[in-house]
Amino acid sequence: MTDADAPVHVERNDAGSRYDIRLGEEPVGAAFYRVDGSGRVVFTHTEIDPAFGGRGLGSALAEGALTDAAARGETVVPRCPFIAEYLREHPIDGLQVDWPADGGENPAR
Repeated sequence: MTDADAPVHVERNDAGSRYDIRLGEEPVGAAFYRVDGSGRVVFTHTEIDPAFGGRGLGSALAEGALTDAAARGETVVPRCPFIAEYLREHPIDGLQVDWPADGGENPAR
């Protein structure tokens, strides 16, 4: 099986405070988060290994992470610019979003 045929898996990793994405068994990226004092999931940074860029894996990671957060009944704060842009273009049914005043463009907060 080539990596183009490999299944994509998105999985929450609470110990690492991130959602991991794998292509087959190969780890290819992560969406990092922290839980704030109000219990909201604050997405801070998303990355895909450059060797796997251009395949839509960032979008698959965002969709998987945000869909999982919605299923858990969590509220998310999109501080990561990639996650914020994904949400602007692809609303997730049932997801509670608290938009930061700066629109999510400041991942350091």
